[in-house]
Order: sequence, then C-alpha cells, then structure tokens
Amino acid sequence: MILLTVLFICIISTYSASVKGHTTGPSLNNDKLYKFAYSAEVYVDRVKASLQKSAGYRISSGVDVNLLWRNSDNDDDQLIKITLRDVQVENVNERPAAKNIFKGKSTEKIIGKEYLEALQRPIVLELVRGKVKNFYSYQDEPGFTQNIKRGLASLFQLQLHSGAAREVDISGKCNTTYHVRQDQVTKIKALDSCEIENQGFTSQNQILDVSTKATSATIYVLEDSFIKSIKAEENYVLLLNFRRKTGAKIVSKQRLELKSVQAGPGLIAGKQVASVIKTLDSHYVAVPLVAEPVKSECRKCPSLSKHWQSIREHMYPEKLSKAEAARSFLSFIQNIRKATKEEILQIIRSENKELLPQVVDAVTSAQTPASLEAILEFLDFKDASTSALQERFLYACGFASHPSEMLLKSLTAKFKGDIANAEMRETLVIVMGALIRKLCDREGCKLPAVVEAKRLILSRLEKAKKDDNVRMYLLALKNALLPEAIPLLLKYAESEEGPISSLAATALQRYDPSFLTKEVKETMNRIYHQNRKVHEKTVRTTAAAIILNSNPSYMEVKNILLSIGELPLEMNKYMLSMIQDILHFEMPSSKTVRQVLKDMRAHNYDRFSKMGSSSAYSGYITRGPDVSSTYSLDILYSGSGILRRSNMNIHIFDRNAELHASQVVLEAQGLESIIAATPDEGEENLDSFAGMSAILFDVQLRPVTFFQGYGDLMSKMFSATGDPINVVKGLILLTDYSQEIQLQSGPRASAEFLGGLAIDISGGMEFSLWYRESKTNVKNRVAMFIAGNTEVDSFFVKTGMETTLEVETALDFISTVQFSQYPFLVCMQMDRVESPFRRYVTKYESLPSGRRYTARRGKAELLAGNEYPLHQENSNMCRKVFGAKSDSSSSWF
Repeated sequence: MILLTVLFICIISTYSASVKGHTTGPSLNNDKLYKFAYSAEVYVDRVKASLQKSAGYRISSGVDVNLLWRNSDNDDDQLIKITLRDVQVENVNERPAAKNIFKGKSTEKIIGKEYLEALQRPIVLELVRGKVKNFYSYQDEPGFTQNIKRGLASLFQLQLHSGAAREVDISGKCNTTYHVRQDQVTKIKALDSCEIENQGFTSQNQILDVSTKATSATIYVLEDSFIKSIKAEENYVLLLNFRRKTGAKIVSKQRLELKSVQAGPGLIAGKQVASVIKTLDSHYVAVPLVAEPVKSECRKCPSLSKHWQSIREHMYPEKLSKAEAARSFLSFIQNIRKATKEEILQIIRSENKELLPQVVDAVTSAQTPASLEAILEFLDFKDASTSALQERFLYACGFASHPSEMLLKSLTAKFKGDIANAEMRETLVIVMGALIRKLCDREGCKLPAVVEAKRLILSRLEKAKKDDNVRMYLLALKNALLPEAIPLLLKYAESEEGPISSLAATALQRYDPSFLTKEVKETMNRIYHQNRKVHEKTVRTTAAAIILNSNPSYMEVKNILLSIGELPLEMNKYMLSMIQDILHFEMPSSKTVRQVLKDMRAHNYDRFSKMGSSSAYSGYITRGPDVSSTYSLDILYSGSGILRRSNMNIHIFDRNAELHASQVVLEAQGLESIIAATPDEGEENLDSFAGMSAILFDVQLRPVTFFQGYGDLMSKMFSATGDPINVVKGLILLTDYSQEIQLQSGPRASAEFLGGLAIDISGGMEFSLWYRESKTNVKNRVAMFIAGNTEVDSFFVKTGMETTLEVETALDFISTVQFSQYPFLVCMQMDRVESPFRRYVTKYESLPSGRRYTARRGKAELLAGNEYPLHQENSNMCRKVFGAKSDSSSSWF
C-alpha cells in the first residue's frame, strides 16, 4: 500500500512538472533571433476569374522576431518583439514594363519616407497562452502603417488545442475554431461574426441588394514549439442579387516562412510587463489590436460644382430615357455624399427650372444629413409655385434606399405645418406611410418618429369626415401596411361606397397573407357575396382576389365558383378568367380549385360558357437562374362595354424575396349616361370619374385624376389633345450598397454598388362616340445603369475593379375596345421594344502620383423586342378588331 502511494505521488509530480514547462501557445527560445520572410498579397477581380490576371499588389519584407521577456511565474506569459525590414512593394502578377506602375520607383518613393520609417519601427506583443493580450506600438503612428503591423501581429495568435474561441484580432472580436493535428494547426475565422466598427448601408429590398460571402482560414506549421510557416487566406465574394453574373471578389493572402534562427539579444529583466516596456522604449503605448478606420483623401477629385457642370447636359428632361442620364445621376449622388450643405445649396439655387427637378432627385437620394438639411432649407411648402419640385422631393423620399428616422421626423413636421398645395399635402402623407414601412422592416417600428407618424395617420383617419381626407390617409396606410390598421381598413372596405371602399380593399390586398386573419376573410366573403349590402364590381372582385390568394378553404372556393352565373355579365366572365389564370399559372390556391372542380355543380358547361370581354391573365416576362419577372393583366368592363378597371402588374422575385416593381391601374365609373346605357347593380349613383393609380417599386404614388364629374368629363372630351398624362417621371436610386471591409492583412477595402433608373410612365384614355370605340394606353420608358466599384486602399496604392451594366427599354400596354355590339371586341397588346444592353469591366491599379494601369473589357448587344402573346382568346379578338377597324382614325377625341 505504501509502495502504491509513493508511486502515485511520483506520477503526479512528473505530470505537474510537464505542465509547468509546457506552454499552451507558441514559445520562443531565449537569446534567439528568428528571421522570417513575409508577404501580404491583395487580388481584386470577377468572381470566377483566375487570380493570374487579377488587379492587385504585394507587400513583401523580412520579419525579425525575438523574445524580450518571459514571466518567471508563468511560462505562457511572454513579450515578443517583431520588426519589419527591407519592405518592397510590387505587382502581384507579372506585367510588362509599360504596364507596371511600380517600375523604376523605390519603396521609399512609393510609400513615402515618413511612412516607411513608421512601418519599420518595431512592435511588441504580450502573448498569454498563445493569445495577444497587449499590442504595443507608438501612439502617433499613422493608421495605415499601424494596420499593416496589426495584420502581421494577428498571425502570431493561436492555440495549440482543438476547440472554439472568441478572439480579438485586427478583424474585431470574432468566433474562431481551431483544428490541431500533430504539428499543424488550422484556424477558421467566421468573418460574419466579427464585431468591428464598419460604415455602410444596404438596399431596402433583397432583390435589389448585394449578397456577400466571406471566408478566412490560416494554416500553421510548427517546429520546436514555434512557428515554421503560416499561410492565411481571406476571401470576400460580392454578388448582385438580381444578376449574379455581376459581382466581385477580394482575396487577401499572407505568408510567413521561417528562414533562419540566429543568436539574438538576451532577455530584459523585470517582474512586471509595464516596467519591461518602459525599459525597452518609454514611447511605447498599448493600442487596440482591432484595426482603426482609415481612408486616404482624394487629391485630384473635382468639386461638386465642377462635377455637375461635366454631367448636366445629360440631365435634361428629353434625355431622361437614356442610360447616360442614369449614369450621371449615380455619379452625382456619389459626389453629393461627400459635399457640405453649403456646396449643395449653391448648385440648387443657381440651376434653371428645366434641370432643377433632376437636381432635387439626386440631392434627396444622397440621404446624408447635409443633403437633407439643404433640400429642406431650399423647398418652401407654403409656396404653391414650387409644387413640382416638392413632388419630386417627396417621391425621392418614398423611394429612399435606407431612410433615416430624421427624414420621417422632418416630413411629419412639414405635414403638421402649412402646405399651400392640397395635392402635395396628400403626397406627403402617402410618402410618410412608405417610410414607416421601410423603417419597420428594419426593426425601427419603436423609434419615436415612427410611433408619432403612425399615431398621427391612424388618429386622423378615424376623425376624418371629408372623402378626400379619408382617401389620403387610406393611401398612406396602403404604403405603411401596419397590422394595427387592418380593422380600420375592413370597416371602410365593407361600410363605405365607391372609391373609398375600393381603396380600402386594395390596401388589404397588399398585405402578406400571414396577416389576413379569419376576421379579414369573413369580411371579404361578406363583401363578395353581398351578405349585408350591395357592392360595386371593383370591390367584389378585389375581395375575391384576396380570398383566393390567402390559402382559401374548400368551401370558400366552392362558394365563389357557385356564384358564377349569378353575377353581372362582365363580372361572370372576369371571375371565370381569374379562376382559369390561377390554374394556368399554378398559383398557390390552384390545388384547392382543382379539388372543387371535381364537383359537377361547380364545374359545368353552363357556368364555364359565360360570354363577355373582361379577362385576367398572368405570364412570365423573364425566367432566369437568379430572378424571374411576371406580368398580370386584368380588365373589367361594365355591362355596357365601357372600361371599369384595367390593372397591369409586374413582379420580380427570387427564391427568398419579391418586389412589386410596378402597377398601373386605369379606373373609370359613371360613364354609362354618355351612351345612354344602364349602369350595373350597385353602381347606379356613381359620379362620372376616370383616373390612374400607380405603384412603383413597392411604393403607392398619389393617384392622378383624368376627370371628375360629368361637366369636367364633357369639357375634357372636347378639349383633349390625345396626349398621355404623365404619372411619374424622374430618376430613382434602386440599388444602394456600400460597405467597408477590413482585410486581415491590414488594408481596408470598400465595395459600392449603385443602380439608377431613369423612368417615364404615362397613360391615357381615349374614346370616340362616333366609332363607339375606346382605347387605353400605358407607356413605360426606362433606362437603367448599374455601377459597382470594389477597391482596396492602402494609402500608397489603390487597386480595384469597376463593373457597369446599362440597358434602355420600353414596355407598352394598349387596350382597344369596340362597343358597337355585344359581346364587344377587346384587344390587349403588350409590347417590349428592342433594347440595347451593354456591360463593361475595368480593373485598375494606381499610385497617388497619378501613374495608373487599367484593363477594360466589354460587350454590347441588342436584346430582341417581344410582343407578349397573352391568351388565345385575346389573339382572336385582336384579329377582329384590326380587321374591322376603319382606315380613318381622325375622329378620336
């Protein structure tokens, strides 16, 4: 027993000695100088391109490492000194002399004498169990050189056992995983977990945004408990979501390789780290290992006014359908974001009336505190003469890519004040609704400005007495999509009449089906089946669409199908088309519809042979690997053959998100008296009215009225020129992505993607009493420009890649109706013209002196035009319309 006790004590003593003599991190030998070769490389290129042709540069140097001090009570606590020497800067890939920006320049000339000296000043690390506890350097060190040394210092941080850890290094505080196998350690850093101060923003809608993927891996090879070699690689991939062929990658590589071990300086005596540091150099201070944000200043950038002068010729209204207008718009925004309030006001106040609306678009889209202050100081909402500029400002606010609380707060204050133009007051509150939704989507629903704006809209809607005021607040809610507004919308949809009821129903239609509760569906069923009161066709068909698009039950679908045949003539045909479109397009409710159609009471010839000209149809515009786009066209006529509602929608979607790109609704009512026809049930007392409503990029715009009342109708019939009425015209910032990326080798990268749209949407309605014919025409003219710039800035050299895409196109929707007979003839046409499409990629490297290397590739092509086929019945109708049409068309009013 005594023998066993002695043996156990001996084993424990031996084990304790081995722990004390062994470190859990890399350990240096006393009096030795470790000489390493170090290189840090940066590459920028297209995502799938080979690195051999990438833009980039390499910093290489020697690195001397020696042990300064080791804690006598803890071998795992040590101070090491690291010194960079013989620094060189060169191309990362071989280039001919004519394309080598570094040719003939010494490192001192490239970096600068002061910066080179700073870069080669030593740093000191306190390593405790392999982790950097303190990073000592000089306080007045330039941020650029300090970050390069932080990148080198971070390589010396590792642990010698497998497991996960939360570590602080140049990238911030990051989740790190170690895998240890014999003398090799692999460190995986989750870059998306890193906590570091980064400036930037992303686009509001995922489809218009940029997706990123980042990886970091470091492989250590150890020898004699210290580092023999290190290979680190960090990759950032950025992809434009709606066109993933367009993107960029940044690759950062570091290599550290031991070349020799020589006799070195001895250890510094001392008990405490602070006394050792003071003995070494009293100017040393502990600084954070996390990178500090730095950015080089642009030395030759033009002033805002000079830049504006260089692009203003492309910004005239007649040129807004060209891609060059969108390009100039984006570059102007970039410069405004760097400008002061005074510089911005100088341009706004000096520009002419023709160009000022485009300046307002750009200044508002810049979304900086200075630009917001400037535009609010310039615009006077008490002055009705500047209403056109006020409208451009408000719509640019509605389309804001990353709106701030201050923007909503400012608009709320304006709304509470005096506004000379009633239409601008309506537009303002509609835009407030759009901003509420955007801020809530980014978890800002509890911000004081959002709470105040919601309270204002909801409380004033409940108190509103005039129809115009009710409509104004309902339009705001149609943008805001507040869950708490649903009970109010249900009340107005069911109890009101005419445009108010229709507007409340279409607002409910915009909600995600997950918000449409049992109460909502019960109300929609009552409206459709007219259980409590008679409703007009537009409200009933909207209620049916809500039911069918929100996971309808078997009985709900069956009741809708059984109602067909009991409806007004054109509504019968419209509902049949809606059901057939659900089946044709395989919409979510198609499975339930097919189950119901097995019942012969719902599915029979009598029900499915109803005559009429109304229709509903959906189809694909494009189907791609990244995104697809669909269109839907539906037209509802009155029993007398006059257009009741025309609705064209375009949606863009991917696997995870959807964007309501556009909606144009033409609506008319109360026109039967013109042709001595009888109004449909529930529409006997409607005033004569025609107008247009539009949604653009998920934002409801203020509706446009063609005429209101019989007198206004007759006046405009005889004075109309036939020219279309403009719904929206201007410049819109779609994609707005900007991020700073801290590379672990030290330099800072930036990625910026901007997408601009020059747009002109107009619509018109014409009719001839003589020929008993009507025509509606919606014209969409757009030009898009996308610019991406991915750059690595090391203050003494910049390298990067610019990507541009541009396209110009037009989409027309024309509906022609001949109501001289019944069923009347209806022809719908949707055409896209030939579209020029151009894309370019430019890689570059540049020095502050102006020496620059660029490589540019591009491709231009003409995308074929297309006439969308719609459905066969429509094609047959078009043949009859254009076959019977008179050669004379001069009698159009």
